[in-house]
Amino acid sequence: MEVYQIWLIAAIVLVIVEICTAGFGSICFAFGAGFSALTSYLGGNYVWQILVFAIVSLLTFIFLRPVVIRFLDRNSKDVKTNADALIGRKAIVSETIDHATHTGRVAVDGDDWKAVAEDDAVIEKGEEVTIVARESIIVTVKK
Repeated sequence: MEVYQIWLIAAIVLVIVEICTAGFGSICFAFGAGFSALTSYLGGNYVWQILVFAIVSLLTFIFLRPVVIRFLDRNSKDVKTNADALIGRKAIVSETIDHATHTGRVAVDGDDWKAVAEDDAVIEKGEEVTIVARESIIVTVKK
């Protein structure tokens, strides 16, 4: 087996490890192994292969990895999950919302939430409201 084939196998294994871990660390070493395979194929000795592996791996860690992580992280911040996903949703008042008596509930997607009106207004049962905020287990709504 040729040395460049060993480098290629190492690169493939590192790509598989990256797929399983998704931390964008192993792929930097895979780039280094790939360029070392090219160096070996073109006739570079072991010193050049190791040097190319180290330099390419380091450069991808310094320059490429932060860019990719920033790009992937940027997409995840826009996704609302759990109870935060309620904000902006429509709900139906299931118990009259009255600030004076501290009562009121709304139903959204089959779940019943304690609710208060944004402007302390009385909102009758059956009306449609929009959820504008959430504090613990209490949602704030407006007509």
